[in-house]
Amino acid sequence: MGRGILRIYLGAAPGVGKTYAMLSEAHRRVERGTDCVVAFVEHHDRPRTEVMLHGLELLPRRELEYRGTVFTEMDVDAVLERAPAVALVDELAHTNVPGSRNAKRWQDVEELLRAGIDVISTVNIQHLESLGDVVESITGVRQRETVPDEVVRRADQIELVDMSPQALRRRMAHGNIYRPDKMDAALSNYFRPGNLTALRELALLWVADRVDEYLQQYRGEHNIRTTWQARERIVVGLTGGPEGRTLIRRASRMAAKGSGSEILAVYIARSDGLTSASPKELAVQRTLVEDLGGTFHHVIGDDIPAALLEFARGVNATQIVLGSSRRKTWQYIYGPGVGATVARESGPDLDVHIVTHEEVAKGRGLPMARGARLGRARIIWGWLVGVVGPVLLAVVLRSMEDAPGLANDVLLFLFLTVAAALLGGVRPALASAAVGSMLLNYWFTPPTHTLTVQDPENIVAIVIFFAVAVAVSSVVDLAARRTHQAARLRAESEILSFLAGSVLRGETALDALLDRVRETFAMESVALLERSSDVEPWTCAGSVGPAPVTRPDDADVDMPVGDNMALALSGRVLPAEDRRVLGAFAAQAAVVLDRQRLVGEAEQARRLAEGNRIRTALLAAVSHDLRTPLAAIKAAVSSLRSDDVAWSDEDEAELLAGIEDGADRLDHLVGNLLDMSRLQTGTVTPLIREIDLDEVVPMALGGVPEGSVDLDIPETLPMVAVDPGLLERVVANIVENAVKYNPGREPVGVAASALGGRVELRVVDRGRGVPDEAKERIFEPFQRYGDAPRGAGVGLGLAVSRGFAEAMGGTLDAEDTPGGGLTMVLTLTAAPGGIRAEAELPARATS
Repeated sequence: MGRGILRIYLGAAPGVGKTYAMLSEAHRRVERGTDCVVAFVEHHDRPRTEVMLHGLELLPRRELEYRGTVFTEMDVDAVLERAPAVALVDELAHTNVPGSRNAKRWQDVEELLRAGIDVISTVNIQHLESLGDVVESITGVRQRETVPDEVVRRADQIELVDMSPQALRRRMAHGNIYRPDKMDAALSNYFRPGNLTALRELALLWVADRVDEYLQQYRGEHNIRTTWQARERIVVGLTGGPEGRTLIRRASRMAAKGSGSEILAVYIARSDGLTSASPKELAVQRTLVEDLGGTFHHVIGDDIPAALLEFARGVNATQIVLGSSRRKTWQYIYGPGVGATVARESGPDLDVHIVTHEEVAKGRGLPMARGARLGRARIIWGWLVGVVGPVLLAVVLRSMEDAPGLANDVLLFLFLTVAAALLGGVRPALASAAVGSMLLNYWFTPPTHTLTVQDPENIVAIVIFFAVAVAVSSVVDLAARRTHQAARLRAESEILSFLAGSVLRGETALDALLDRVRETFAMESVALLERSSDVEPWTCAGSVGPAPVTRPDDADVDMPVGDNMALALSGRVLPAEDRRVLGAFAAQAAVVLDRQRLVGEAEQARRLAEGNRIRTALLAAVSHDLRTPLAAIKAAVSSLRSDDVAWSDEDEAELLAGIEDGADRLDHLVGNLLDMSRLQTGTVTPLIREIDLDEVVPMALGGVPEGSVDLDIPETLPMVAVDPGLLERVVANIVENAVKYNPGREPVGVAASALGGRVELRVVDRGRGVPDEAKERIFEPFQRYGDAPRGAGVGLGLAVSRGFAEAMGGTLDAEDTPGGGLTMVLTLTAAPGGIRAEAELPARATS
C-alpha cells in the first residue's frame, strides 16, 4: 500500500477560514463519491463552521483524563480501523494531552499517511518551527505549539487561505471568530492591523517559496529553458573559526530572498595542511550548512584569496560572503588580509559581502602559533630582520655616547637572530648570526675596526653567540617542520574522513568525485583512464575540466589503480607527500566506477525483465483480445456460409457489419501492437513539418460518435512542428480513450492554447479520474485502469501516444480535471517563426 497524500490549508492567522475551506473540500469529495470522514475538527463554536460538519461522517474521539479534567483527542486507532480514503484532521501543530499515542498531532497524521490514508489538515504560519522567534518579535506572543517546517514542506499540496487584515478584523468584530468577551482584547493585541499584515507577508513569502519549488520541478519535467533566470550562487568562505556559523546563517538569509539560490561553504587549507581550524568546529559548520540546504567543500591552496576566487569562479558564483578580520591592529603588518584582497581582486562579476561578528579584532594569534607554513612575506621579513637589522643596530649602538658594554651588545644581536629565526626560519637566522658576529668583532671588540680579537674572553663571547644563534635557529626550524607534519596529517585525515563518509553515504556520481579531486588538488582537469589489457589503448571512463588527457604518460600526475586503470591529473606537479591522499581518491574512483557499472547492469536486467513482462502480456493479449474479434468474424462467416438457414437481407447486413466491426478492431489492435514494437526497437522516425492543428485534429475525431467531442482551436494559434500522421494517431488515441471513460453528461473537451514557444492541446473528460499515484502507470504498455472491460483493448493506446509525442519532441501528461475527471495535456513545439495559416474550420466546432 502506497503512502497517503497530505493536503494542507495554510493561513496567516486564526479565523481566515482554513477549517471552512477544508470542510468545503470534504463536501466536494463526498459528492464525487469519495469515502471521506472527519477524524478531528474543532469548530470553536463558530456557527458557519459548525454547519459545514452536517452531512459528514464524524469518527468518535478518544477521551483522556489529565489533572482532573477530561479532554478529547483524535482516536488514531479508530481512524485506522475505519480506513477511509480521506481523513480530515484539523490543527496540525496541536500538542496532544499527556497519555496520548503520540506527543504531537502531526505524528498522528504521519501514521495515517503511512497507512495509505489521504489527510487534509490545517496550520497557521505562526506555528512553523523556524518562524517562532520571528512571530514572537512581531506579535509579542510565543507560540508553544509548533510543527517542523519539513513536515509541512513534504505535503503533496499546500493551499494558502488568504484574507486581508481589514476583512479579518471585520469578521472578528462580527463575532465570527471569538466570543464577545474576548473580542476587544484580541482586536487591540494580536489582531492589530500591523501584526496581521506582517503575518500575511510571512505566509505569502513562505508559500511563494514552495510555489517556486513546484515551478522549477515543472520546468525541469517539461524541459523549459527559454525563460530560465540566472541562479544566485553564494560562496561562504570559512576559516574554521567560531564566526563561521554567523556567516552561514547570513548567507542562508540572503539565499532565501531569491528563488533557486544555492549556498556553497568552502574551507581552504594550505597544501601542507597547516591551519588554525578546529576539526570539531568545522564538523559543526558542515552540519549547519547541510541542514540549511547548502554544500560543504574542502579545497587546498597556498594563496587563500586566489584559491577562494578560483573556486567561486569555477562554480559560477555570484556572491562571496566573508567575515570581518579577527586580526588585531598590529597584525596587519603581515598583509591586508583575505577579505580586503578578495574584495580588491574579485572584479565586477562577483559581489563580496564582509559580515561583522563577535570575534572581530579579537586576534588570531601569531603566525608561528598557528603553525602556518612560512610564506613569502615572512621569509622576506626574516631576511630583513636577520641581515638589515644587525646593521641598523650597530649604527644605533655606535651613535650612543654611553655604550651598554659588550655583553649587552651580544644579547641585543642575539635577540635579532632569534627574531629572524622565528620569522624566516633557519637560513635568515644563520645569516643573522654570521653578520652579527662580524659586526661585533669589527665595531665592538677591541681592537675596533679590525677583525682581530685581543682579549680571549671576547673570542669566547663571540663563539658562544654564534653557537647559541645556530642552536636556536635549528630548534625553531625543527619545531616548524614537526608542526607542519602534524597539521598535514590532520588535513589528510579530514580528506580521508570525507572519502569514508562518501562510501557510507553510497555516493555513486563519478563526475562529482573527480570534480572533488580537481578542487582538492587545484588541478585543471582530472580523468579516470582504463584499458582491458596491457596492449589495448587507454579509454576515458570519466573526466572533468577542460582538455583531459587520454594517456597517463601525458598527465602531470598519474596514479595507477590496479594494472589497467589510472587517475590522470593535469595542471601542476604534486609533491610526493600528496600521492598518499591521491591514492585514496583513485581507489574510491575505481569503486564508484564499478558501482555505476553494477547499477547499469541492474538497469539492463530490469529492462530485460520488463521485456519479458511485455512479451507475457502480449501473449495474453493475443490469446484473448485478438481471438475475441477473430471468433466473432469466424462465427459470422460460418453463419453466412451455412445452407441450413435462410438469412434475410437484414440478418446478412447485420452479420456483415459484425465482420467489418471485428476486422476494424483487429486492425486497431494489430496497429497498436506494431506501433509499440516500433517504439520498443527505436525505429520510429518522424517526418517533421510545419502544420496547423486544425488541419490534423478534426481528422483524428472520425472514430468517435457524433456530438461526443467539443472542439475549440483558436485561429491565433501558431503552427506546430510535428509529423501529421503521428499527431493524428496520438490525438485519435487519447480522444477515443476520453470518450470511452466519459459518463456522457457533457461532451469531451478538446481545446488548444499557445504558451511561449509551445502549443498545448488539452483533452478533458468528466469521468472518474485517476489517482495521482496511477497517473504515470496508465502510460505503461498493457495497462488498463479501473474497471475497463475485457475486449476494450490491450492497454497500448496511451503508451503508443506518449511514445509518438516524445518522438516528435513533445510531451503527454495526465492532470486532474477541476470538478472531477482526467485531462490529457499534449505539449507540442511551436514552429520557429511559424505564421498561422488561414483556418479551414470555424474556431469552435462540435464533433
